[in-house]
Amino acid sequence: MSSGVAARRDAKKLVRSPSGLRMVPEHRAFGSPFGLEEPQWVPDKECPRCMQCDAKFDFITRKHHCRRCGKCFCDRCCSQKVPLRRMCFVDPVRQCAECALVSHREAEFYDKQLKVLLSGATFLVTFGDSEKPETTVCRLSNNQRCLILDGDSHHEIEIAHVCTVQILTEGFTPGGSTRATGMFLQYAVPGAEAATQLRLMAGEDANGSKRQAAAWLAAMHKATKLLYESRDQ
Repeated sequence: MSSGVAARRDAKKLVRSPSGLRMVPEHRAFGSPFGLEEPQWVPDKECPRCMQCDAKFDFITRKHHCRRCGKCFCDRCCSQKVPLRRMCFVDPVRQCAECALVSHREAEFYDKQLKVLLSGATFLVTFGDSEKPETTVCRLSNNQRCLILDGDSHHEIEIAHVCTVQILTEGFTPGGSTRATGMFLQYAVPGAEAATQLRLMAGEDANGSKRQAAAWLAAMHKATKLLYESRDQ
């Protein structure tokens, strides 16, 4: 990819919406697949009462719109200002209690797991029907749109083309949960009738890369949930 194309894909612009300032991609087609669109606000004339506690709006009890769901609430039910990175808001924005809880949970993905995905990890990767795995470094691209696999060969898989993600596990840890050991992935290739598949398995070395691979798989599992939510919006 040329530096000019890469720069265009990573270009950002500052826009103002009724909900606040947002730093969005210069070109809509290059937005993060984990992003969410701003909701349509419920029109003021359609919500004479708080949609949570049923308090009647008047000159004292003012109405506020949750920036995540677009519904109308009183100040008591919509008082939290929480970061909403999936909509690219620059500053924390007003959200109802239910949406604020979801946004707080998502913040862990952006603060921790996204960094793990961008850093990458080493796997034994089997492509399609091949029986010979390749030692490959897998990471998420900086614009979050592609999985990049670098080994004996180079592959880029657009996140938007991923059809199926299945995390492979084995055994039980002392805490009682399973341990991620690999991932089965299917994705569509433009022009091909059938989906292409690959399998990633953590290696057996003792230099810490297996632990890094397990952390990457756990982060990918979280990313997959966000991806499906974005598609269902």
